[in-house]
Amino acid sequence: MAEHPIEGLMRTTMDNLKKMIDVNTIVGEPVETKDGKVIIPISKVSMGFVSGGSEFKQSDSDKNNSSYPFGGGSGAGVSVQPIAFLVVGEDVRLLPATEMNYVERLLDNVPELLKDLIKNFKKKKENKEDENFNPS
Repeated sequence: MAEHPIEGLMRTTMDNLKKMIDVNTIVGEPVETKDGKVIIPISKVSMGFVSGGSEFKQSDSDKNNSSYPFGGGSGAGVSVQPIAFLVVGEDVRLLPATEMNYVERLLDNVPELLKDLIKNFKKKKENKEDENFNPS
């Protein structure tokens, strides 16, 4: 059976969409900074696709032809929105690209704050032990 014209129309549209979007669109190329950190952009990709067609009624003069005239069209839309940056250095952090409210920002920084507090506490404790140590 011969291919219907809508199949060719859809195939062409999908092939062109494949060319526009690849994995580097979502997870971008890494960029290295002077201090040795690597920054990787992360984006959100949204796509929409539509295709349609219609076969028209034959006129009296075309009755000998077994196929109907075909009319169709297709369209697609792509939206790429940056959402965050992955920063890899001594530790890994995800920095959102969108505005956050203060509560979200505070909650995102709690692990970092706790880590700093524990480091400072250990340093103070080690310093006190060194001061109290008397080898005589």
